[in-house]
Amino acid sequence: MSNAHFPILSLMVLVPLAGALIIGFCANIRLAKAIALTTASLVMLASVWLVYVFNPDDGGLQLLERHVWIPGLHVEYLLGVDGISVLFLPLTALLTLMSIAASWHSAHSRLYFALLLVLEAASLGVFSALDLVLFFVFWQLTLPPLFFLIGLWGLDPLRHNAASKYLLVSICGGLPLLLAFIILAVNHATQINANLPVDLSFSFPVLLETQLPDNLQGIVFILLLVGFAAKAPLVPFHTWLPQAAMAGPAPVMALLISLKLGTYGILRYAMALAPAAAVEYDWVLGIIGAITLIYGALLTLQQSNLRRLLAFASISHVGLVIIGIASLNMQGIQGALLQLLNFTLVAGVLMLLAGFVQQRLGSTDLHHLGGLAKAMPKLAGFYFLFVLAGLGMPGASVFPADLLLVLGALQAHPSLGITALAGAVLSAACLLAFSRRAFLGEATKTVAGQTQDLRPHELALLATALLLVLLGGLFPNSLLGINQKAAEVWLTRLLDQPGMEGDELASLAMP
Repeated sequence: MSNAHFPILSLMVLVPLAGALIIGFCANIRLAKAIALTTASLVMLASVWLVYVFNPDDGGLQLLERHVWIPGLHVEYLLGVDGISVLFLPLTALLTLMSIAASWHSAHSRLYFALLLVLEAASLGVFSALDLVLFFVFWQLTLPPLFFLIGLWGLDPLRHNAASKYLLVSICGGLPLLLAFIILAVNHATQINANLPVDLSFSFPVLLETQLPDNLQGIVFILLLVGFAAKAPLVPFHTWLPQAAMAGPAPVMALLISLKLGTYGILRYAMALAPAAAVEYDWVLGIIGAITLIYGALLTLQQSNLRRLLAFASISHVGLVIIGIASLNMQGIQGALLQLLNFTLVAGVLMLLAGFVQQRLGSTDLHHLGGLAKAMPKLAGFYFLFVLAGLGMPGASVFPADLLLVLGALQAHPSLGITALAGAVLSAACLLAFSRRAFLGEATKTVAGQTQDLRPHELALLATALLLVLLGGLFPNSLLGINQKAAEVWLTRLLDQPGMEGDELASLAMP
């Protein structure tokens, strides 16, 4: 572990909060938008610097910032990153910047842009917090901005119900997380024969080194899995996402379906803090992932609205990521990480494109669409490029992620590998069938009267995202090299358990 010489992580969390506060005192909406865009740009630059100073050859935690927060409970302000978490920070910064830019011509108030910055700060905190209490604070801090962004600026008449459902599911999911964190902290004090509560520890690095008895392994793993599954979302906790996708503003939903905080939590905490149970029940995790993958894809086939279709496609791909995690090999874990980074970017851009369509036509229902390629050729061109990228087109960043995931699944459980391939086929059928009818079919009256194609700032936004997708596909080792050492450490911790066989440890080797 290495300490930070400059508090770059704290800066990235505090700058959006400062920007939101400044917007609160700003009376001019255009100035408020400019402040939000400038703030998000500064965070983006800071995240690039973070990746530049990060050492990929070190598989441990880096850039640690540690300060005493609640001394009586040994709660710390502890931030840090490793190869698993570091790339999620620039992804969050980029998606926030894109969402603010996509909202530039909206009639939303200053509060809307302030809440986007608060959501960015909380999400960055989730990815960098290394104290479980601090993590839980950031985790819960993501809820109020999304609740108000969906409930106040949504387009659907049922937006208040969708916002309330998201809030209730997330709060309920937070309860098992908090209980698991308390169990881990009390266990630490018990293991060192210390006194409660003065010798509790919520430090993630400390808890990694604290032995968790067999009778608590399963309990902690299940509590963490349930808590994170609610927000991932995994079946059967997925029902809030399609409702929110229909109700919320498209830029907000692009953030929501892209920032897979729940899936990250399973990878970071559930698997690492209860490693014996994670290995023992990896087959359960694989089955949950397979069910989510196929069920989400089948529901996608039934959708006649682009936004709901993208929501179910996102749920399906969460299942694919879980299959990769359950594989417990380098191909699976690196494929899962690449999928979280790359497909989520593609899915977020497609949701932004759905928002552009809705701005122009007032709807994303299939019976209002048709012939979009003739009416808006630039928008249609970008849409098809990102659809093909999302389907794993060679040369795009999702292709190496899909390839690693399938290889990892086939190596661990051939049935899971076959399921992953079947899910990819179903996803292709869903997206291509809808796209053909919406963009290449006969033009409706609504579409025929539409002449405005992409605006210049929308073109720049989409071109930037497409460039990143292509770079990730052409140079995947640039991403794989950043997380490889950390992935090896993660796998070693899981597989180096009493009773593990040598051939399981051998799965660490790259093909």
